[in-house]
Amino acid sequence: MASSDPIHVGVLFSSNGATATIERTQAFATFFAISEINAAGGINGRELIPIYYDPRGIPRHYQSFAERMIRDDKVNVIFGCYMSSTRKAVIPVVEKWRKLLFYPTPYEGFEFSPHVIYTGPAPNQNSAQLADYMTRHFGARIYLVGSDYIYPYESNRIMSDFILETPGGKKLAERYLPLDASEKDFIPIVRDIKAKAPDFIFSTVVGKATRMLYQAYADIGMDAAKTPIASLTTCEAEIAEMGCKIAAGHITSAPYFQSIASEHNQSCLARFRQQFGEEIEPNMCWEAAYFQTQLFAEAMREAGDDSYEALLPRLLGREYLAPQGKVAINPANHHTRLNPRLGRVNAAGGFDIIAESIAGGVEPDPYLVSHTGEEWSSLQYQLETKHG
Repeated sequence: MASSDPIHVGVLFSSNGATATIERTQAFATFFAISEINAAGGINGRELIPIYYDPRGIPRHYQSFAERMIRDDKVNVIFGCYMSSTRKAVIPVVEKWRKLLFYPTPYEGFEFSPHVIYTGPAPNQNSAQLADYMTRHFGARIYLVGSDYIYPYESNRIMSDFILETPGGKKLAERYLPLDASEKDFIPIVRDIKAKAPDFIFSTVVGKATRMLYQAYADIGMDAAKTPIASLTTCEAEIAEMGCKIAAGHITSAPYFQSIASEHNQSCLARFRQQFGEEIEPNMCWEAAYFQTQLFAEAMREAGDDSYEALLPRLLGREYLAPQGKVAINPANHHTRLNPRLGRVNAAGGFDIIAESIAGGVEPDPYLVSHTGEEWSSLQYQLETKHG
């Protein structure tokens, strides 16, 4: 292959289906990074060209499109997947063909594939901080509600472990709804929440159903200031969809919020909006999709090749200044050192950052090897609570 030939990469996010609101932001973040890379001369003079398919949120489509990308489009790297069920559908494909998947989404941990780079937070980078903050500020009686697939079940199991290790911790209920749930499906759940009077609600509801949960919660007269919904997944994109009046007061744990005041972040947001307008709301998944594409390009410039064997050694241990701050790929587990934060939705629909990790961030521990008993605390993660 001549050195001037373009480099094709796979982009596998849904523009339709239950989780399209977030996946569209991930796709646009990837296209944005690719446009910046090409504007700066490409990768060693070679243009980066995305090969995009819309799997419509259906796991078997992710799998078949991944096969097509690799077999017919000759891609060596795929950026994609949101739900864990879709990631798990693609992993056997990249392992079989010895290719690489970059996965930019918070997930439940307890997984390793040598053919995946995980750039979203593991449980010790979002669940642990959220459990600690919520129990210290609101109490330890929790109501869990989630969508009916892998990530919510596993995240609720992990959150339950954190809560039950807390003095006075109690799980009041654990409920699940289908991804295509309707407004009426949430009415009995929020009524049950009101009757049981938890200290807070832990939501792993995703996609279009997120708005329905928060709307039903507001309609029944629950007060977010006293009994907030705490989430790992509700971000700026869902808030824009539901409206700030419904979202205000609720809390999310994530390494990235648009409100990060750094010049680096605000410049990145300005460039994105100049190119793509206001339709797409940047969020934690958008940011991970953006920085993983840039990180790939840096590694490939060194490798001179996007084959798995050439690229992987240049990725492992690599640092990058992302909009959230410095990140790095952990060479032992292929997950990413990130900068955990907690944000509370304000009246304007943005996030006020109420806690964040100290400089240097938190190393990924996807198996929660070192997090048992009293170690599951704010001291372990060194959160700095901000008041005001």
